[in-house]
Amino acid sequence: MRRQLMKGNEAIVKSAILAGCRAFYGYPITPASEIAEVAADYMPRAGGVFLQAESEVAAINMIYGAASAGVRAMTASSGPGISLIQEGISYMAGAELPCVIADITRGGPGLGNIAAEQGDYHQVVKGGGHGNYRTIVLAPDSVQEMADLTALAFELADRYRNPVVLLADGFIGQMMEPVEFPQTAVMSPLPVYAVTGTEETRGNLITSLYLDIDAMEAHQGHLEAKYKRASEAETRAEEWRTEDAEIVLVGYGIVARILKAVAAEARALGLKVGVLRPITLYPFPSPHLQRLAKSARLFVVVEMSNGQMVEDVRLALNGARPVEFYSRVGGNVPSHDEVLRFIKGLVGQNEALAGQNLAAMSPKEEQSANV
Repeated sequence: MRRQLMKGNEAIVKSAILAGCRAFYGYPITPASEIAEVAADYMPRAGGVFLQAESEVAAINMIYGAASAGVRAMTASSGPGISLIQEGISYMAGAELPCVIADITRGGPGLGNIAAEQGDYHQVVKGGGHGNYRTIVLAPDSVQEMADLTALAFELADRYRNPVVLLADGFIGQMMEPVEFPQTAVMSPLPVYAVTGTEETRGNLITSLYLDIDAMEAHQGHLEAKYKRASEAETRAEEWRTEDAEIVLVGYGIVARILKAVAAEARALGLKVGVLRPITLYPFPSPHLQRLAKSARLFVVVEMSNGQMVEDVRLALNGARPVEFYSRVGGNVPSHDEVLRFIKGLVGQNEALAGQNLAAMSPKEEQSANV
């Protein structure tokens, strides 16, 4: 393997081509625009198709057509564009068509700004479109993972016949780091469900339409069983210095990198702090949180949003441990200094509360508590 210095957005395209992607349909939007630019250059050279659609709505429906023909296809956008493709994502999930969608998040709501944020979590992880469906969501924290998780996204999309979203904040998309790519490209075989106009595929039908209510219920049961299999087999998270952690910091994307610096400095101050980084936002790594709750006494969620992933953390813990929340929005990134001050403040509050509780005890109760 040879290391190459590049932006995260460029790494997505190179990895996609090596993973067998041969169709990109999209519309440029900051901070995801380089993905379309690089795809316009590289995709035709790999024997694939690049087309700048007239809108994101058109792009996702082109993806539907390409996937129906058995082609590995992708698109990329940011918040406002992702809003426009939600109907198409629902249609693809209903028709069980694989594709990869890169969401390089920006500030919102509305047009917002072009700075990095994490406000698309609810939109992407919770569905966004209509009906009962889920998308698998992967969250890289480095340019290397932009490449690695793009390759994984195509694999998972085919394995579960479902859209997969690569959710990366604008920092990860725009930053430059060294990346290693595999030396051999993947050549994916034509899937059995593909419709290509040949006699062999004439009997195949791509649809999400089930007019009979029992047939619709059975189809949704089939989809739900598929999502359950994914939850059991595909949950991924990184744990950093959590073996003896009393305080666990939880964050994804660029925030997770900041939290590692916070944990390292907190350790130097004598505080047992670790980091849990969800890599799959769906399926959410609830088992990791539940296991850590057996020894940790406090969880602190840090997000570049007004509080979205924190809901899933609280749901996973179900009251077993307290969950505190710290956020910055609008494109502001929490510095490691301010997060560390927040944690030290929480520790001070807990110590003061413990002292008050101890002072209220009788001598016999105090002796029992100390034991």
